[in-house]
Amino acid sequence: MLNNTTMAERVAQIRNRIDQACARAGRYPREVTLLPVSKTFDVAAIREAIALGFTRFGENRTQEIAQKAPLLGDCDVQWVVIGQLQTNKAKEVAKFAHELQSLDRLELAEALDRRLQQEGRAIDVLVQVKTSPEETKSGLEPSELFTFLRQLANYQTLRVQGLMTMAVLSEDTQAVRACFAQLKQLQARAREEAIAGVSLERLSMGMSGDFEIAIEEGSTEVRVGSAIFGSRS
Repeated sequence: MLNNTTMAERVAQIRNRIDQACARAGRYPREVTLLPVSKTFDVAAIREAIALGFTRFGENRTQEIAQKAPLLGDCDVQWVVIGQLQTNKAKEVAKFAHELQSLDRLELAEALDRRLQQEGRAIDVLVQVKTSPEETKSGLEPSELFTFLRQLANYQTLRVQGLMTMAVLSEDTQAVRACFAQLKQLQARAREEAIAGVSLERLSMGMSGDFEIAIEEGSTEVRVGSAIFGSRS
């Protein structure tokens, strides 16, 4: 079904669903950013998305960014790392990425800071919090968030902009909703703490299968891949 439509049509359908979710939640559509997740898709597909006005693309493997970035050097592309990151990949992130949405431990923060200082760069980061009970999901335990945020204030190369989570993979919409609601509550509590150097304006939550629920619970950015680009091979 997806591959029988053009990318422009698919994006229009997604934006319409975003608009409807915002209306249900009493929010403005401009409050929600759509991040295309281009992992596994080729440069031609990314160029098609660029032609539709996108400039930021989500990838979960630094090797893919390293391969694609030179081929898109003529475009104003910003790479967003969204997958779990091993510490030994900090060098690639420091070189190519504009943002990391999966910061979840101090060891990684230290490695990134060291590499970013060498590159003379700073990047935006979101702290990934584990709100799902699934063992396969990554992220910082909610109970550790506030201590971690205070520690991150010491790293000038890491501009903390908000929080990220992945909901439980379930047909139970209430279970999915609870994951997003928990992150929204953590954001509110963390903002009350007013930690110097830490901004928590953004909530990245919601993917192709659950982004409408995420928007209803306060998401400011949804990460959508297959619903934009079509089925992955």
